[in-house]
Amino acid sequence: MNGIYFSGTGNTKYCMEVLTKTTGGKAVSIEATEALDVLRISDEIALGYPVYFSDIPRIVKTFILEHADMFCGKRVFVIATMGLFSGDGAGLAARLLRKCGASVTGGLHIRMPDCIADVKLLKKKPNENIALISAAKKKIVQTAEGIKQGIYPKDGLSFLHRIVGLFGQRLWFKQHAKKLSERLNIRTERCIGCGTCAANCPSKSLHIKNKKAVFYPGNCTICYRCINNCPTKAITLIGTDVFEQCLFKNYVKEGTI
Repeated sequence: MNGIYFSGTGNTKYCMEVLTKTTGGKAVSIEATEALDVLRISDEIALGYPVYFSDIPRIVKTFILEHADMFCGKRVFVIATMGLFSGDGAGLAARLLRKCGASVTGGLHIRMPDCIADVKLLKKKPNENIALISAAKKKIVQTAEGIKQGIYPKDGLSFLHRIVGLFGQRLWFKQHAKKLSERLNIRTERCIGCGTCAANCPSKSLHIKNKKAVFYPGNCTICYRCINNCPTKAITLIGTDVFEQCLFKNYVKEGTI
């Protein structure tokens, strides 16, 4: 099975690579032009993304809607990664995909290290994050073996899951998440104008002007990629300082699957 994904800090990329390797397919980011080619040639495909505030990332929703005709008639398996809780994480894309004419075969929820770098309460010890990744890999491999036998999990797809996601987080934090997408704090005294944030931003919301990073609100997908990659820890979103830069490569050697 081939897979396409969005990954802010590497978690979902890893999960999709484990699934596709085990099922004999390939994984491609939706940010790459090759993603459309993979989607076009695949009768069955996996779609993966992280869940933020029990909601689907803006960039993923836009991708689905802009390419609705390509999803029509496809069999789609949805993977949703999360720090702790999502409720109907996989169901968010599943409902959109069905409206596009796709057949949703199943959903898988995977807990991974949290990407929120500027909230100390959410930080875990390195060994705890490594344990999360190990458990995630085991769950994905088991799922992949089941898929080969025609058995698909249904995480996040039921009406009950939808109610839990709605009342557990989305109803209370949707407006807050919208406000977050319109504000990004850049400490100009720390910014060295290296351009790392602008080069990595999936929504092109960051630019370098007068040797400093500048944020253009309205399209941010709150993925925390810029915050976790900034070499001087000059960017924050929820908190006021970066306590730990949470990149997948910090926990597991790159290329390890």
